[in-house]
Amino acid sequence: MLHKYFNDLKLEFRGYNSQKLMKDAMAGLTVAAVALPLALAFGVSSGASAASGLLTAIISGIAISIFGGAFYQISGPTGAMAAILMSIIAQYGLQGVFIATFMAGIMLVLAGVLRLGRLTAFIPMPVITGFTSGIAIVIALGQIDNFFGVSSVGGTAVEKLGSYFVYGFSPDWMSFAIGAAAVLIMLFFPKKWSNIVPSSLIAIIAATAVSMLFSLDITSVGTVPSTFLLADRLSFADMSFSDLQSFLMPAFSIAALCMVESLLCGASAGRMTGVKLDSDRELIAQGIGNILAPLFGGIPATAAIARTSVAVKSGAQTRLAGVFHAVVLLISMLLLGPVMSHIPLSALAGVLMVTAWRMNDWSMIKYIFSKHFNGAIFKYLATMLATVVFDLTTAIVIGVALALIFLIAHLSSLEIHYEPVNRNRLHNHNAKLPKEYENAMVIYITGTVIFSNTQAIAEIAERLRDKSAVIFSVRGMSYMDISGAQMFLELLQDLKSRGVAVSVCGVADSLMEMIKRSGIEDCVGQERFFKSVEYALDPASFPQMKLSFAS
Repeated sequence: MLHKYFNDLKLEFRGYNSQKLMKDAMAGLTVAAVALPLALAFGVSSGASAASGLLTAIISGIAISIFGGAFYQISGPTGAMAAILMSIIAQYGLQGVFIATFMAGIMLVLAGVLRLGRLTAFIPMPVITGFTSGIAIVIALGQIDNFFGVSSVGGTAVEKLGSYFVYGFSPDWMSFAIGAAAVLIMLFFPKKWSNIVPSSLIAIIAATAVSMLFSLDITSVGTVPSTFLLADRLSFADMSFSDLQSFLMPAFSIAALCMVESLLCGASAGRMTGVKLDSDRELIAQGIGNILAPLFGGIPATAAIARTSVAVKSGAQTRLAGVFHAVVLLISMLLLGPVMSHIPLSALAGVLMVTAWRMNDWSMIKYIFSKHFNGAIFKYLATMLATVVFDLTTAIVIGVALALIFLIAHLSSLEIHYEPVNRNRLHNHNAKLPKEYENAMVIYITGTVIFSNTQAIAEIAERLRDKSAVIFSVRGMSYMDISGAQMFLELLQDLKSRGVAVSVCGVADSLMEMIKRSGIEDCVGQERFFKSVEYALDPASFPQMKLSFAS
């Protein structure tokens, strides 16, 4: 893996010159303009601080860009991660988040070393879409406090929402006005200008300017320290081995989300650039970034689709674009900290609400609903609801479990068609049928023969009481498990015991091994296997077309 990393670096920087360096620098600057308000907002929304979010973007932006699986990945705090951190902070406090993040980083490194990067391929798209929509809802609900300038009780977004009905809801209208203005700016800011200056940054600048100019009495970000080491950071002195067990599930949730979000981001950007992501190396890089971030006071980081796509569209040439983006954020923190401390929280909340709306995969949602894919709709809604009510891990488990249930139900749909022998369908209409086929039945089996549909195989015998011969056409049979093979073998043995001649046609290569090992070949006899039904009915015209079972 290390050898491949250095080879990829050589290929990536081959022919690197001042022109490409300038493109990387400009791409980094553009991405930093997008990342700055989001890093601050996600830091606050997670329950940590704006400085924590900003520092995460800096530390992870440098570390993960250097070691990442492709040049285009831009990492930092994200909305999905901020959403699950709210409940972790409520239960374990900020120090608990640092510990869980550090442990999640170790898990990600191990996942990369063990080459588990392909696991996300087994999560169906409706489940991922539902999870993303659920996270968007959690983010939006979690910003009601800051947007309206109110206070709520509870650790999760759902609990906070419920507390409004119990304790009342008295908004601060000035905070609401600033937040609403930020939303309107993002929604109506000309798209052609957004390609130059992101609307989120304009919204934050405008809100901060108004707040400072009129000395508005609204809640702001607060002090943004100009240091790499925040006062609140991971302390190994507070860690004890006996306590680590309680952080396993939070750490697993963080690692799982980082894996899913980062690899999906890489897959999307890979299609845009034509450069494939090295999934396992990306997991190691994400692990390194998440091990380092809490040491400085940062929160978990993942690759961010929005920032990555901006980097690609801005002409990023190498992974230095990600490093430049982090350096620009660092300079901003050191030079603009006093100004950023006056950013209204309601403005950040407005930015996050619009971001939450936009993070939904609306094209996929429209597609599955407009085409009436009921199974996909059910998986989408169930995963979305589980994400809002429970947590990431539970939502993913529920979504994948539902997908597996639907898959098994689909695979269990076995089609069995019965047809009497039709001489007119033979290639040689003058061929004389073997005597045994004068009262024969052709049975076409399509689908997979597995444990859940063996009863359908057993019922075939009832349809063949008065037949002298039967030909099974299994060309449409794509798979057979041990339960299906055992039931099929018992059916064949029963037919042979009743004196019914049995032939099998069209066995796919993928079934050959199971046909041999299960005893079906020995029961039927190699000479009774044919390429097709026609070859079985007219063996004289096709003597060379027996089905070969040679190893």
